[in-house]
Amino acid sequence: MARDKKSSESLSGVDRWNATESAAKRDKAPKARRRGRRSDPHKRRYVSTLVVLLAVLVACVIGFTPVGEKITQGLDIRGGVSVIMTASKSNGKTPSAEDMATATTIVQNRVNSLGASETTVQQQGSKSILIQIPGATNANQAIKTIGQTGLLEFVRLDEIGDADALAKINAGTENVKLKSGTYTPFMTGKHVKSVSVGQSSNSLSGYYSVNVKLDSEGTKDFAEVTKELAPTNGRIAIVLDGVVKSAPAVQSEITGGEVSITGKFTLSEAKSLKTVLDSGSLPVTLKYSESRVVGPTLGQDSLTQGVFAIGIGLAIVIVYLFVFYRGLGILTMGSLAVFGIVYLGILALLSHFGLFALTLPGLAGVVLTTGSAADSSILVLERFREEIRMGRTVKQASVSGAKHGIMTSLDADAVQLVCALALFFFAIGSVKGFGLTLALGIVCDVITMFCFKAPALRLLALGTIERHPAFWGVDQDLAEARRKADERDQKGGARNA
Repeated sequence: MARDKKSSESLSGVDRWNATESAAKRDKAPKARRRGRRSDPHKRRYVSTLVVLLAVLVACVIGFTPVGEKITQGLDIRGGVSVIMTASKSNGKTPSAEDMATATTIVQNRVNSLGASETTVQQQGSKSILIQIPGATNANQAIKTIGQTGLLEFVRLDEIGDADALAKINAGTENVKLKSGTYTPFMTGKHVKSVSVGQSSNSLSGYYSVNVKLDSEGTKDFAEVTKELAPTNGRIAIVLDGVVKSAPAVQSEITGGEVSITGKFTLSEAKSLKTVLDSGSLPVTLKYSESRVVGPTLGQDSLTQGVFAIGIGLAIVIVYLFVFYRGLGILTMGSLAVFGIVYLGILALLSHFGLFALTLPGLAGVVLTTGSAADSSILVLERFREEIRMGRTVKQASVSGAKHGIMTSLDADAVQLVCALALFFFAIGSVKGFGLTLALGIVCDVITMFCFKAPALRLLALGTIERHPAFWGVDQDLAEARRKADERDQKGGARNA
């Protein structure tokens, strides 16, 4: 204590002040470093981004597992039914362009009501319609549902002039065909507001009925007719495309606008009739021209070969990454894994809502965008290493390198996205599937760049890469940066000398 006091007294006032400041800085330095390590905002932001991304990836994996069931497959992979139907008018005239457009729209609605996805309904020539339904196996059932004209009519039985048909109806015969011109309906299906399927009134029979809800005008007309027929228990024939489906007796006035069509329908038959009534009546008559069931064997072989090609390509890319980028190759592999999981998750989500089915052209789009994702990742790594060679620190290079690499990738992705959207909106058939998968792949690549590539690289650059430069493949870049710095120092020293 005496020596310390003596030493302190021998110092001047300024020296004592400097000594006190130095001691205070030494005491505060460890605390500041600890506080800096605890509250690094950049590190927290990078980690938070990766944690949110991990949660999204887990949701995607749950969503697309198993892949074969969650992602819908198209006609060329899964197989299905391909049907060509020819349109004609009842008066013998050629259908007009407006008739064909209306018929195509109605057929599309009926096909969608069957629960099929990635269906193709397109007009061929002036009077034919091509229908392709992935996954369907019963061509006859599809033809029956799609080609039914769907003209619903309500006719008073006492106003039907076809004596033979009346005799059959009174005898209890089902599906009696009425001769054209022998009856006049008091109401048609244009007044149908909604259609539903339910159990027949006799639930023990196991049959189903189709229940029709009429609009206000139809309800009024139906109430007037049933009021007239109720005292004599008159009957109303419910006619679909000229065939009497049922002819119930009127027990009392029906004012609720609800009519039940019975006829020993099975559940599939009732649903088919509901589909026809929901979509409206066709302005033309569609007749079967050609149909074929497309087997899935060729498509499955092509799918297997496509997946095998993707596997071989990824294996070659992985070998290349480890040879030329060493540890940084792990980052690119992670980027490809994130890209693939997000991609499959989006495809499964679209398939769930019936908006997507994988076709062979679509698979080609998947392969193409996978290559683009690997290319953009390598572009970011190359720019990162180039920034190091330019003399920046690893941390600085991770920020500027990722930024410039991503901006360059975005320029390329923007051009590719324009082409993909043009194919999707203006092409027809399976080419639309190629455009869709191409566009979705670009979106997934952008998500991967901002949510994984940039934060993961910057997080590693906070210390991990500098501690093990040889493993991460940047030792030669750091050596070149030092060599350039030494050359600049030597030139500067020579000039000063």
